[in-house]
Amino acid sequence: MGGFEFLFGIVPVIIIIVFIIGSSVRVLREYERGVIFRFGRRASAIFNPGGDGSGPGLVLLMPFIDKMVKVSLRTITMDVPPQDVITRDNVSVKVNAVIFFRVLDATKAVISVEDYLYATSQMAQTTLRSVLGQQEMDDLLASREKINEELTRIIDQHTSPWGVKVAAVEVKNVDLPQDLQRAMSKQAEAERERRAKVINAEGEFQAAAKLAEAADVLSRFPIAVQLRYLQTMREVASERNTTTFFPLPIDLFTPLLRAMSAAEAPK
Repeated sequence: MGGFEFLFGIVPVIIIIVFIIGSSVRVLREYERGVIFRFGRRASAIFNPGGDGSGPGLVLLMPFIDKMVKVSLRTITMDVPPQDVITRDNVSVKVNAVIFFRVLDATKAVISVEDYLYATSQMAQTTLRSVLGQQEMDDLLASREKINEELTRIIDQHTSPWGVKVAAVEVKNVDLPQDLQRAMSKQAEAERERRAKVINAEGEFQAAAKLAEAADVLSRFPIAVQLRYLQTMREVASERNTTTFFPLPIDLFTPLLRAMSAAEAPK
């Protein structure tokens, strides 16, 4: 009976020791940091080999006294919900974006703000509406990179006191009203037609200029006309046509026409 009494007496002690060890030992991954509070004040772990008192690695806390909050240092990708924006030229659009950020200072992220994830999301939404509301519709569609840089700069300035670094903000989609989409489609079609007409007119102008140059050369060298006739006949003959047109220069018929005119003249 004495052995059983000893066993029943030692088991609770072992359970208590295991519970104390389990509540005081923490393991933080390489991308994690711990913010430790001791009696409500910021403190460091009593044992953290190879770390700075808050991780990573093995962290030993004072049981029942220390409380630790884990913070991830990895880059977080967060979607900014679609926002209704009225541009500077009074066009109503719906815009959404994505923000990339990470925690640089775990202590600030826990102490300076209640929920840094929610706070960063709200800051991104309000900044998105504010910045895009100052842009015109054409700039919103054409200067996307410049707008992204401005959004990143402004949001990072506000989140820096929280220990949060904003890496990038990208505008994803800009939903336009249906009537504006139709108007822009007509504008783009008209622009394409204008370019086609300009290109066609430039081609006609260049062709006319080349023909004028060719006519000038032929007028100065009449034999070139004969050579061109022969080249044309060769091209026609190579196509195996059943009918062949043989052009003759008018100069050959000039003496005949003069003789006929003289014979018909009244005596």
